Amino acid sequence: MLEEIRISSLGVIEQAAAEFAPGLTVLTGETGAGKTMVVTSLHLLAGARADPGRIRAGADKAVVEGRFSLAGASSADLVRATVDDAGGELDEDAVIAVRSVAGDGRSRAYLGGRSVPVGTLSEFAGPLLTVHGQNDQLRLLRPERQRDLLDAFAGSPATKALRAYQGVREEWLAARAELADRTTRSRELALEQDHLTASLAEIDGVDPVSGEDVDTVEKIKRLSDLDSLREAADTSYAALTGAGYGSDGEGAGSVLDLLGTVRASLSGSDDAALRALAERIEEAATVAGDVATELGAYLTDLPSDPSELESLLLRQSELKTLTRKYAPDIDGVIAWADEARARLEGIDTSAEGLAALQARVTELETALGAAASALTAARVKAAGSLGKKVTGELRKLAMGGASITVDVAPDAVAPDTDGVAVDGAPRRAGAHGTDVVEFRLVAHDGANPLPIGKSASGGELSRVMLALEVVLAATEQGLTMVFDEVDAGVGGKAAVEIGRRLAALAQRHQVIVVTHLPQVAAFADTHLTVGKQTGKGSVTSTLTALSREERIAELARMLAGLGDSDTGRAHAEELLEAADSDKVAQSGVHASK
Repeated sequence: MLEEIRISSLGVIEQAAAEFAPGLTVLTGETGAGKTMVVTSLHLLAGARADPGRIRAGADKAVVEGRFSLAGASSADLVRATVDDAGGELDEDAVIAVRSVAGDGRSRAYLGGRSVPVGTLSEFAGPLLTVHGQNDQLRLLRPERQRDLLDAFAGSPATKALRAYQGVREEWLAARAELADRTTRSRELALEQDHLTASLAEIDGVDPVSGEDVDTVEKIKRLSDLDSLREAADTSYAALTGAGYGSDGEGAGSVLDLLGTVRASLSGSDDAALRALAERIEEAATVAGDVATELGAYLTDLPSDPSELESLLLRQSELKTLTRKYAPDIDGVIAWADEARARLEGIDTSAEGLAALQARVTELETALGAAASALTAARVKAAGSLGKKVTGELRKLAMGGASITVDVAPDAVAPDTDGVAVDGAPRRAGAHGTDVVEFRLVAHDGANPLPIGKSASGGELSRVMLALEVVLAATEQGLTMVFDEVDAGVGGKAAVEIGRRLAALAQRHQVIVVTHLPQVAAFADTHLTVGKQTGKGSVTSTLTALSREERIAELARMLAGLGDSDTGRAHAEELLEAADSDKVAQSGVHASK
């Protein structure tokens, strides 16, 4: 349930806040006062696309904050999981959601105190909040929207059947694509197979080792300058140790001997400064000894066979042949070979491979037809029940002679287009099944059923949408349902019936309605009015909760502009008392159920 909302710099609203209670809440006010901005703010909290054009003139950004209580909601566990996954926190089993829109179009969302993607806000609000704006009537005319409504009513059977169908369809499409690719590219694939086989044979023949090209260059460089390298190392070794490489004993005057003499002389002194220098000489002697050891090892490792250079040059030539063809270095060549082997394993141009793939496509096509048939059966079973229940609601909305039928027809394929056989007939295998769902309205007894887009007026379409919501919401508890002028094009008795059905819906859900009809507003449990204040060059809206006396005055204003006259107030009070009595009666019926 929506407990509270705060709006800043959205449309004509500079700053506004309101608390919402359970039951039916109505928002009324003069045209242009900003009633629709309240609905827009809820759209933003539900993750709808942000429009920077909605920001109030002179403001940097618009901000909407809503506090939602999870107490009693059927989807509370799901919503808590969404908040937890986002790293947000609950505030006494309530969640605070925030959405801001900057002038440059950037939008930010926060959930439970944590910054989240807008998609997460949509995931959070989905089970809690449904917003029906003035354009939803038009969306109701779309076949895909009608199909989604039928699937929502069908519930788990349709959901499971649709998921099974979509899983098989994905495999079927992939297998079909692979078969078409192999069939049309068989010659090209055979050439690719030959090329990869020959290339791998060449690489395997050389059998390169990772990093071998770099090591080979170093060895060749060393062998090419072997004499000078040996002389430099031997001279240095002799200077350090007093002996040439390979000779026995140490000669006088070596670096190590001289350092030893200096160290002994300094360390024997009583002077602290000289003893400190002795320590540094000790370090130098250690370093010199390490260098001498490494020089000895270097001299030992120098090649002594002159033919080794020729072998290395030949190996380098083989490696360069590979790096010219396949990659800049040997590591790249090895990686290319690994990828080529994987690709070679995936290429099968044999007749047996094609036949096996064709058999797989046929198998999946049969499974897809069966899955589509199961989905159709679930929809057909639910269609009759949905039509009857919506018809029952329409009769409570002053459309007693009208009825709704829900048709589930095959989605036929064009003659030159491949389809899938469902119960022996070809159908188009769409992403959501092989059916076309259409809501048809019988306007009165004896009339032919026609698509609702061709037979329903604007007022009738509003009532059809409300009837659908009442039926679809019957199995849920604790939703917040928002209707923006669902009573458009309606008046008289039909308006009273809409108010009555909204009040009945509010027995199980929190219902928020933007209305211009006093017959609807009279059924409210909470009545908010959006006021308009005109200042110098700007319009500011306010959001105020009305007392009973204030409600009577507002209803009188809505009654054809009667204002605060005695006649207007009398009519408003009569309307309010009739609605109160009706709600009491409804509450008793609901409690008995």
